[in-house]
Amino acid sequence: MDPNATRDLTTGSEAGQASVTMLLTIAILLLVFVSMVNVLLFLYARGVVRAAVDEGARAGSFANASVGECQTRAQNALDDLLGGTLGDGVSVGCSVVADEMVASATATLTSPIPGLGSWTFTLEGRARNEEPVP
Repeated sequence: MDPNATRDLTTGSEAGQASVTMLLTIAILLLVFVSMVNVLLFLYARGVVRAAVDEGARAGSFANASVGECQTRAQNALDDLLGGTLGDGVSVGCSVVADEMVASATATLTSPIPGLGSWTFTLEGRARNEEPVP
């Protein structure tokens, strides 16, 4: 019988160590991937909020337009592009400051993945009011 044919696994054999290392590597890569997807989701949401306040300010700056028109257009843009629970933390307001329509939004984006945190920011869009045609 060949003495190398049977080995005692209790004496420090390294059999199976590659599996443990591979599982740990996969877990770390999965965590990094999920975190990157979360950042991209937040950046998309920020772009949507930016577009919504710009749209609201433009709509409210037309001649004879109102603050209500600004808020409606901004909210419609948010509803169209940022539906679901991600858009729940976004609030939009409009006001007239001097000769400009100002649309502002405060957003608190909460990650759909528990434990990855949230992001709070405020954005503002401005458009110069048109003079009504006499």
